[in-house]
Amino acid sequence: MHLSMWTYPWDIQDQGLTALTAELTGRAGLTTVSLATSYHAGRFLQPRSPQQKAYFPEDGTVYFQPDESLWQDKLIRPLMAGNVTERGDMLEALVKEREATGLKVSCWTVCLHNSRLGMLHPDHVTRNAFGNANYYNLCPSSPAARDYAVTLVRDITMNYRPDMVELESPNFMGFAHEYHHEKDGIGLNAEDDFLLSLCFCDHCTARAEKAGVPVEGARRSVARFIAELCERAVPERQFPDFPAAGIDAFRDQPDLHAYLTWRSEPVTSLIGEIRAAADPATRIVLIDLKDGWLGGVDLAAVGKLCDGAILCCYDMAPDAVGNVIRTGRAAIGPGKFLGVGLRVFYPEVGGPEILAARTKAAVDAGADGVNFYNYGLIPAKRLDWVKAAVDAIT
Repeated sequence: MHLSMWTYPWDIQDQGLTALTAELTGRAGLTTVSLATSYHAGRFLQPRSPQQKAYFPEDGTVYFQPDESLWQDKLIRPLMAGNVTERGDMLEALVKEREATGLKVSCWTVCLHNSRLGMLHPDHVTRNAFGNANYYNLCPSSPAARDYAVTLVRDITMNYRPDMVELESPNFMGFAHEYHHEKDGIGLNAEDDFLLSLCFCDHCTARAEKAGVPVEGARRSVARFIAELCERAVPERQFPDFPAAGIDAFRDQPDLHAYLTWRSEPVTSLIGEIRAAADPATRIVLIDLKDGWLGGVDLAAVGKLCDGAILCCYDMAPDAVGNVIRTGRAAIGPGKFLGVGLRVFYPEVGGPEILAARTKAAVDAGADGVNFYNYGLIPAKRLDWVKAAVDAIT
């Protein structure tokens, strides 16, 4: 069974590969390490690092050595983090020591969530119904952004040969919590956030029009809804069955409904192109959430083109975790890998019993594996909670 923990390169550099191996395989009972190989900015409290209790990684960089021959004609190109030069290529180290450590290697790869690249290439980011740029999200309809994501995964798989690549954000992203120092005095509800996240950039417009979709009518509808939500004294629900009804929550808006039906096409086809260009020996799976349609993900369609998915079930009761996995299995089919992502954060997880219950619920519902979040962000004693969860399913 795939049993992994999401890990940052600096975690391994701080702890050492020998210590990491002992903790993941021995103390936690895991079989795989999921290493961040392309990542965004943030502020990380590192309880276990002997020196870096607070860490701020470079924004929008990669943690491997790009193959220049693959990138020389690309508009959007990766930047290797200074960390790799200064402290070593941890992906290379893990792959080389795979047999010695007994740990399979999975590459946790952020695709289109990249503020650094968005600022450098504003013509290739998502834009709302008013044309305002979301610099944190390269658009999956942009040919240059697609080329970047495809080449990124091709580079990793052809030159490092990991066992798996986990695709994070090859899709449209939400409006909230994707940047920093965000300000919202309105008090946006879930449907407001969704409306603000809908992309009407030139690339989406051209791609949708080519497919015969009434994109301008959809844009006008969304712009009107955004204008109306900005006028209210307090937030109100406009679509009572959102998000439970999926895109059918917008069935009374035919142009918008048609646009939302189309919106999964660039995401699905991009994931298919990534899989086709990658080394066939490496499994390509999608990291997604419960309501993936919000980001334009059609899990059933994606399942036909890649090797599976990991569905993150953070802060859910065991029954809810089981429901997400059963729904995901029905969508993705019996022959594809389906994993569950679980956080080991407090107070979301108050002790080993709740983590074990969530893990068991996922596996009983059809999950083939578990990814735990996150090695460097939790105290060492919580690795014992992970082991208790692993013991509940093995």
